[in-house]
Amino acid sequence: MELLTINNVWMMICTALVFFMHLGFAFLEIGLTRQKNTLNILFKNIFIVTIGLLLYCLVGFNLMYPGEFNGFFGFAGFGLDSPLTPDGALDLAYNEGYTYWTDFLFQGMFAATAATIVSGAVAERMKIVPFMIFAIIYVGIIYPIAGSWKWGGGFLDELGFYDFAGSTLVHSVGGWAAVVAVCLLGPRIGKFKDGKPQAIPGHNIPLATAGVLILWLGWFGFNGGSVLSADPGLTSLTLVTTCLAAAAGGVVCMLVSTALYKNLDLTMFLNGILGGLVGITAGADQMSPTDAILIGAIAGALIVFAVSFIDKLKLDDPVGAIAVHLICGIWGTLAVGLFGELAGMDQFVSQLIGVACYAVFCIISSFIIIFILKKTMGIRVSEREELEGLDAHEHGMDAYPDFRMNEH
Repeated sequence: MELLTINNVWMMICTALVFFMHLGFAFLEIGLTRQKNTLNILFKNIFIVTIGLLLYCLVGFNLMYPGEFNGFFGFAGFGLDSPLTPDGALDLAYNEGYTYWTDFLFQGMFAATAATIVSGAVAERMKIVPFMIFAIIYVGIIYPIAGSWKWGGGFLDELGFYDFAGSTLVHSVGGWAAVVAVCLLGPRIGKFKDGKPQAIPGHNIPLATAGVLILWLGWFGFNGGSVLSADPGLTSLTLVTTCLAAAAGGVVCMLVSTALYKNLDLTMFLNGILGGLVGITAGADQMSPTDAILIGAIAGALIVFAVSFIDKLKLDDPVGAIAVHLICGIWGTLAVGLFGELAGMDQFVSQLIGVACYAVFCIISSFIIIFILKKTMGIRVSEREELEGLDAHEHGMDAYPDFRMNEH
């Protein structure tokens, strides 16, 4: 019972840290975008957390963990139903490490993250109501089904696919939807001039920096809690690899971007840290410190080239969500087959199959949802609304009523 208590307390601490990550996402997104859209972004982030938990309680948890199922789709019923011992008492030793309630809450915090990734990519030009509808469907149905394929004991788990804390299951699932949404939305007004990308500076880089540091702290829970116990050796190793990958990602991204563009870009530095974190997430429990540094370093370099490539495709991603969560999520997933205890050709092939399965499922499902929304109610605000700001037109409020700035 003492070990159960220790494990359960650690899992609840990690749950709180993952919850805290939503503040980090909010700060990062509003910091890298313009003042006139601040309230809109905050509203979306708060909506995602609240509706995400309710949906995960109602359907998501039992879609993701349906028990015995065909490996592709299963549903254990609506709502939460705590398991009981044979004598009818509450089974506190659920899963031998933590209670049923802790399991639900920890996994529920992950569920909302996928839609938060999309929120950043579509910032400053998507209507709020269509986004809310998309978030409801994606968090409530698509993410749990995708999660069941690995974490719920589905066909990818049987295949040997490995994703410790969600480089693919969380980050790429959000990243693929972000690509689809950005393609269907189009770029912000003024982002591309004569085919060349134009910088649209964020209004509060200190806030974005705070957001990244909060996210890094939250990753202690994101990866540390994915051990699913307070095992001292495995938990401490996971936190070490997580931090080393983040540090390497930031430093290498800074060096590469400086070499290419001749300026010390803080936003690249910040996204490099996040890229390192996303990259290590698939195999944080399997890597040595050296492996973690290499994985993070490669992720940091990938960020620079991915941002440039996305611009060349004329895709407008205001916060770099696609480069960070999709590109580094894919890299981190494949890295499990290249580094660490599981490295080998068979594992690499399993990782590749997993990446491909999630790509197909997420691209098709998100396209259907967003395309229907586009054709029925429209997903893009008007030109006037975009130029004047979504805060005024979607919410009738100003995030900084006593401190106004002239924006273009």
